[in-house]
Formats: sequence, C-alpha cells, structure tokens
Amino acid sequence: MNIQKRKLGHSSLEVSTIGLGCMSLGTNEQEAIAILDAALDRGINYLDTADLYDQGLNEEFVGKALKGRREEVILASKVGNRFTRGEDGWHWDPSKAYIKEAVKDSLHRLQTDYIDLYQLHGGTTDDPIDETIEAFDELKKEGLIREYGISSIRPNVIKQFVERSSIVSVMMQYSLLDRRPEELFPYLEEHQVSVLARGPVAKGILTEKPFDKLPTKVKQEGYLSYPARELRETVIALNNLKEQHTLNELALTYCLFHPVVASVVAGASTMQQLIDNIEASQKLLPESFFKELIDLTRRDVYTSHR
Repeated sequence: MNIQKRKLGHSSLEVSTIGLGCMSLGTNEQEAIAILDAALDRGINYLDTADLYDQGLNEEFVGKALKGRREEVILASKVGNRFTRGEDGWHWDPSKAYIKEAVKDSLHRLQTDYIDLYQLHGGTTDDPIDETIEAFDELKKEGLIREYGISSIRPNVIKQFVERSSIVSVMMQYSLLDRRPEELFPYLEEHQVSVLARGPVAKGILTEKPFDKLPTKVKQEGYLSYPARELRETVIALNNLKEQHTLNELALTYCLFHPVVASVVAGASTMQQLIDNIEASQKLLPESFFKELIDLTRRDVYTSHR
C-alpha cells in the first residue's frame, strides 16, 4: 500500500501518516521482528521506540529489524527515564549529562550511528529545561540525532519547549475520546511543530471489540471524563454513524483530519492488528463524517499543568 507521508514540523523529515508504536511488540524476538518487517514492507517508515520499553530490549529488536534497511526508516526513540537493567523501576533524569550518556546506549542497542527523532520522555516545569535543550542541540550538532521533540501532555511544559527550543514534534495521547490536545493545535501549527498522536484507539475502545468485551475497569468506571454510561452511549452512537466504515477507520482518520498531526502512532501486538491499522488509516472519508464525529464527542481541555 502507498502510505501517505507528512512533513514533521519545520524539519525535512517526512513520516508515514501511520507509524508503528513499538512498545506493544512484547518480548518474543521472532514475533516482534516479524511485525517490524511487515510494517516496513507495507510502507510504514516511522518507528517509535524508547529506551525504557522492556529496559532496552525493544530498541534491540528494532535495531535487528533495521539491518540493511536503515535508510528507509525515520527512527524515533526517547530518553529521560533512568533505569538499571535487571532492576525494577526508574527515576526521572532530564540532565544534560544523562541524556548525552543515554543516547550512546540507545545507538548501540539500535545498531545505528544516528537517531532521526530523539524525544524527551516526559518532563515538568521544575526541570533544568535550558540544560536539557542544550543537550539535544549538542547531539544534533554532533550528528547523533537529526531532530528532537518531546512526549508530553502538559501545556506548560509544551509551551516552554516550543518557545525555547527547536523541537519539531510533540507526542500526545490523542483520540476521538481524548480531544484535549486540540486546544493546542493552532499554537503548534503557528510554530511549525507537529503532533504525533499516540493512543488513537483509546485502549481498544475505538475498535471492533464489542463494548461488553472491554476491560471491566472501562465498563465500570468509564474513560477519562466519560462516565461508564456516557461512554457506552457514545460508542453506540459512533457505531451507528459508521455505516460502511469500521470504528478503527473513524478513529485513525479522525486524528489525521487535522493537518498538524503528522502521524498516528498505533501499537500492534499481532500481524492482523498491524494490517488493520494500516488499511484503516489510509481511508478517505467525507468531511461530513468528521463534523458528525466532532458533534458526538467531547472536546475537553487540560485542567492541570497550565
């Protein structure tokens, strides 16, 4: 399939509009590499991993899958959660010294000499932000990374980085059931910073899985600001709207309806999930569909970290 590409912020990088979120690949090397190979074979060029995922094992799998194909891929990883392999837990460390040390470990595991997009994996306004930015700028000058971004849903953190650094992207949880990022879209567009949308199917709620088969917690407690009953009613309404389209198609194409979103980063733990996500994301839906989707769902805003 010929997957569309979009420019990542003000950079020269072009990413496939559907990316593979590698976190859900699991710890079986053979299965993980088969999914990675299939993603690349089907036209996905954006792979998103992090040093923290399975304590570096995820990066190792990605590195093995990239052998002989590195030039085909826009490779993204993340840094900031400091861990010791074999020990439980991690702690936050956005210091320049740690970032410059951690990138070498990631490069080694990924078996490459550069990362296309290196992302800060979180952050608060109490961090030494200037020092963090300095680390990324130096890595860029050294050629170890091509561009950098952040993964954050905190408006105050996002604004600090947009105004003080040369980030090209913000990774945010974004879906039909979590439309909070939309308040930041005009601001990010104005500054030529792209959104990378993670969690586009809202923990599986926006898939063909029947509501009654969803996790008990979701059925009993709802999702984000949707109480259980309202969530059920919204999912039923979305299902009634879809006609010849699947809920997955509506979910992924809705995220891409907004031009500031460069790529929808969806996880896949099975080959079928991967294929479904690729096909769903490339559907062309009439604009009237998106207006109805907007009417059927809430547009909340972030209430904290402002």
